[in-house]
Amino acid sequence: MSSLKEKLSILSEMIAFAKADNEVKPEEYGFLQSVAEQLGIRQEAFETLFHEEVEHVIPKSEADRILQFHRLVLLMNVDNKQEQSEINRIHNIGLGMGLPPFAIEQVLSIMHQYPNNIVPPKVLIGIFKAHHN
Repeated sequence: MSSLKEKLSILSEMIAFAKADNEVKPEEYGFLQSVAEQLGIRQEAFETLFHEEVEHVIPKSEADRILQFHRLVLLMNVDNKQEQSEINRIHNIGLGMGLPPFAIEQVLSIMHQYPNNIVPPKVLIGIFKAHHN
């Protein structure tokens, strides 16, 4: 399982993504809060991340990096709007995590085929497995 430093970095990256348009919408905040709970981060530590930077740590395992990419896609779609700047940013974050560029592009292009743009985890994993060769 991820270290506390890695968990805080994951949340911090997501909060920065949500704040990119200078506003964290209630839907985004709720989603971030649920991720914090899943990661076992206390509310006080979660709130602090909105005001303080933490060291950026890329998840070690590819599975954790894919999971983080999926969380970011979910976060982008939680308000049912996608700006091109958000799509570009997620694409660059995925590249920065060392994920296969074609898999990133495929996920971002097929998400529109699913209700609420939520790519099912099995489909997402299948895409990354196909590009793993």
